[in-house]
Amino acid sequence: MNRVYDMVVVGGGPGGYTAALYAARAGLDVVVLEKLSAGGQMALTEMIDNYPGFDEGIDGFELGERMQRGAERFGAQTELAEVLSMDLKAEPKHVVTSEGDFYGRTVVIATGAGPRPLGLPGEQALTGRGVHYCAACDGMRYRGKTVVVVGGGNSAAADALTLSRVAKKVIVVHRRDTLRATKVYHEPLMRAENVEFRWNSRVTDLMGQEKLTAVMVENGSGVRQELACDGLFVSIGRKPSTDLVRGQTELDENGYIVAGESTETSIPGVYAVGDVRTKTVRQVVTAVADGACAVHHAEQYLAEH
Repeated sequence: MNRVYDMVVVGGGPGGYTAALYAARAGLDVVVLEKLSAGGQMALTEMIDNYPGFDEGIDGFELGERMQRGAERFGAQTELAEVLSMDLKAEPKHVVTSEGDFYGRTVVIATGAGPRPLGLPGEQALTGRGVHYCAACDGMRYRGKTVVVVGGGNSAAADALTLSRVAKKVIVVHRRDTLRATKVYHEPLMRAENVEFRWNSRVTDLMGQEKLTAVMVENGSGVRQELACDGLFVSIGRKPSTDLVRGQTELDENGYIVAGESTETSIPGVYAVGDVRTKTVRQVVTAVADGACAVHHAEQYLAEH
């Protein structure tokens, strides 16, 4: 007979491994399914300075590995496997992977959300070497330097404000002639002396081999200009990794799994943690909190079923 776990965790980021840690310490039989390596998006950040307990910061990849080891110390199991499909309404819940089938009485979805890239040549190679997608994560590296922010929504405006407090100069490049961000951001951005705007413009090319040195910007008239900069922050939205649950659990208009602070989804026994669920703040520390909450409610579910 196939082994039935108390909990199957899909995704080995901070939310997933926190759920695994809390579940294992509670005596539950838990497995984490991760297709690459521990940490998720966090592993792409060279230095995390805003996670409590690391007064000198910590490399995101190392923090992910520490989280994995912490969960495994209490008996959590990790399987390097790509999840291909899931039947979350089955009893037990059925997860099909590249390495075989897994069954769980409960499932924690921790698949995260990835930033939308510009899709430019060299962008992936320069990620972490001048190209970034989170000002709260990487902005402090650019104290006294020049950075470019691409986007005009709330995330881009918040990133530009964050960067304006540390960078010497912030250049906001937006394809429209006004910000789409809510009005609360407009006045402080317009008032900031070190923030300038390039309206009706887009970034078309990235310069630099080992690290970013400049970006090419083209305006609506086709005029191109090279802007020297130390960093580029892309804030054009995020895409939640919810293809596996589409049609099974409730999603919001942006594709995130509908789940409140309890992390409970529309399917009993299924929980969503971290960046994949509906929430206002997506950071490592909030993903970790989600993982702990998910196990609390999963224990109640298991006791009643």
